[in-house]
Amino acid sequence: MTVRVAMWSGPRNISTALMRSWENRPDTAVLDEPMYAAYLSRTRLDHPGRDEIIASQDADLGRVVEMLLSRDDAAVLYAKHMAQHVPDDMDLAWTLRQHNALLIREPREVVASYVRARESCEPADIGLLQQSRLHAYWREHDLDVPVIDSADFLQDPEAYLRHLCAWAGIVFDAAMLSWPAGPRDSDGVWAKYWYDAVHASTGFSSWHPREVTLSEHDSTVAEACREAYDDLRATRLRI
Repeated sequence: MTVRVAMWSGPRNISTALMRSWENRPDTAVLDEPMYAAYLSRTRLDHPGRDEIIASQDADLGRVVEMLLSRDDAAVLYAKHMAQHVPDDMDLAWTLRQHNALLIREPREVVASYVRARESCEPADIGLLQQSRLHAYWREHDLDVPVIDSADFLQDPEAYLRHLCAWAGIVFDAAMLSWPAGPRDSDGVWAKYWYDAVHASTGFSSWHPREVTLSEHDSTVAEACREAYDDLRATRLRI
């Protein structure tokens, strides 16, 4: 049976690099933000390439979920999700039928990176509040959900990838540690707006502390997500 791995991140994290890592396994197919079109259609937000994104994917969330749970053309199916794409009123029971993990990042760093590409940013845009809701639901159902802080991961990618593979019940493959530069057919049509650094990469970058300067508004956004981040980080996987 297909092993289904769902990595739930917010924007401006290492989520696309992780997708590259998993796609470099010969047994794995990846899905790049399969709920994005449904999210834009529902919220009517003006993201770069909005109309092209909606045209490129199924915008019916029910059909997207059905696809996520039925696609079986690879031994491993890895879905890169943005947590903010999940509606607040969505029944999350379907997520119990896959392996879920959370990828978090310090909110000031997320906001600083996000506003370099978009003019505005609000707490609901960066995923941490939605990640907190997902985490609470999974804990209520006693689901084993690794919470990975990207700062930790980048200090020892192999150790974390080995752990994730063992957790998913698959064998670690050293091919996950590097990949050829360039775009992929699996990249969403939004790649031209967001993926320049990933397209130039051949592996995970080294972690280093970042100095972040934010406007008053953007600082308020980051602090609105602080409690969610701190609570998730307290439960994070430590290797």
